[in-house]
Amino acid sequence: MSPLKIKKGSSRHSAYDLRDPNAELIETHTLAVSVDNESGVLARVIGLFSARGYNIDSLTVAEVDHLGHRSRITVVTSGTPQVITQIKAQLERMVVVHEVHDLTVEGPSVQRELALFKVQGKGEHRIEALRLAEIFRANVVDSTLESFIFEMTGTPEKVDAFAVLMQPLGLAEVARTGVAALARGIR
Repeated sequence: MSPLKIKKGSSRHSAYDLRDPNAELIETHTLAVSVDNESGVLARVIGLFSARGYNIDSLTVAEVDHLGHRSRITVVTSGTPQVITQIKAQLERMVVVHEVHDLTVEGPSVQRELALFKVQGKGEHRIEALRLAEIFRANVVDSTLESFIFEMTGTPEKVDAFAVLMQPLGLAEVARTGVAALARGIR
């Protein structure tokens, strides 16, 4: 996922583009947050984002250390560099937070997302949906005479691309897990 969304002084000019050409960069960052696994922790972390108007693009949470009662929150967020720095600082100040890692700036990371796609169609649309699923390495996990449910794992961009291609073939519903990410190498 590219951290840069809008470049300062972008060359796109349109009568309908109301963005300030002098606006700061908007970056997307993936944060891995180690927290206590207890009631209300997720609500407090999300409350930090909502109270300050920070955007959450993706959110996943799961227990990762049963004996230590720790969970990992992986959040993909976007904002100016100052906003990203502020988010990290405010997360680090929370009592229930043990560690905050910005995987976007700390080095290479691996990001994956699981998605389910329900595609409804008959005839040539079914054949084309199956062909595209094979190309994208999506698995058929359910099938009826009128629909398929495909399961796919990949980068968020890959999931987005598959959804775009399935749209004209009868894409009826999508469920996504959100991004799970780990830093590469020994850290």
